[in-house]
Amino acid sequence: MPEPKEPDGAIASTGAGGAMDLAATEGSTLEKTPGGPEGTGPSAPARSLWSDAWRELRRNPVFIISGLIIIFLVFISLWPSLIASGNPLDCDLANAQKSSTSGHPFGFDGQGCDVYTRTVYGARASVTVGVCATLGVAILGSVLGGLAGFFGGFWDAVLSRITDVFFAIPVVLGGLVLLSVVTSNTVWPVIGFMVLLGWPQLSRIARGSVITAKQNDYVQAARALGASNSRLLLRHIAPNAVAPVIVVATIALGTYIALEATLSYLGVGLKPPTVSWGIDISAASQYIRNAPHMLLWPAGALAITVLAFIMLGDAVRDALDPKLR
Repeated sequence: MPEPKEPDGAIASTGAGGAMDLAATEGSTLEKTPGGPEGTGPSAPARSLWSDAWRELRRNPVFIISGLIIIFLVFISLWPSLIASGNPLDCDLANAQKSSTSGHPFGFDGQGCDVYTRTVYGARASVTVGVCATLGVAILGSVLGGLAGFFGGFWDAVLSRITDVFFAIPVVLGGLVLLSVVTSNTVWPVIGFMVLLGWPQLSRIARGSVITAKQNDYVQAARALGASNSRLLLRHIAPNAVAPVIVVATIALGTYIALEATLSYLGVGLKPPTVSWGIDISAASQYIRNAPHMLLWPAGALAITVLAFIMLGDAVRDALDPKLR
């Protein structure tokens, strides 16, 4: 009897040839099939953590809203005269505590200054303090914490004890003690105080992130191939350990703006003639019953600014942490 013939194109169920043919068929099928969702096909290029994070941020309405608010704040901080034509120091006691009138939508404060103009110009001091303090804290804390976490040993123990000492200092009390002896009217003493007491938090986070990153296989492989300590830190560890620092620094920026307003309210932060939301809130607090508009507008601007930076930090945290997606 003649042996039955297999249908054309069939693949034998046994033997190496059948397995190879099956693999080849599956491979050709995958190549011809579109790659499923966007950027997930077999021919899709590999994406880094940062490209994935940016892709997630563009879809997040919280990031878009907070980003637009922050862009507007930066704009009025750089060019306040474009939306407020008056002078924040030009005051007339005849207009003291008056409510909104034509050309003065926010009314006047206790000295007869235009509240709208002072609110706009007050963004410059607050944003400057927040940004500069955050940059200083992030750089100092990341460098000290990263080096301590990478080398360990004696210097790691010393840094840990120093940070414990700084954590024991109440921030507001420290500001009252340290800034009460400063007579400068600039923002730099306040920024220096925030950097002095703020770097331990970022240092702890950077230290833990570096300790985690240096235990990864790719770092051990680079070390086995003879990579120097500087190359390990800059090329292999820092790019993969900086994400937590960015998240905490973004959220802390809003906190530093609120801290500057608190210190200015207590009289030890920024001082006149510097225009600041904290100074205006402090001056308006005694007129809250007779002229609540004096307190409403600078306090509202401060609250929106702090909220915008906190929202931005939350969005960045969600984008950089794959476990939260």
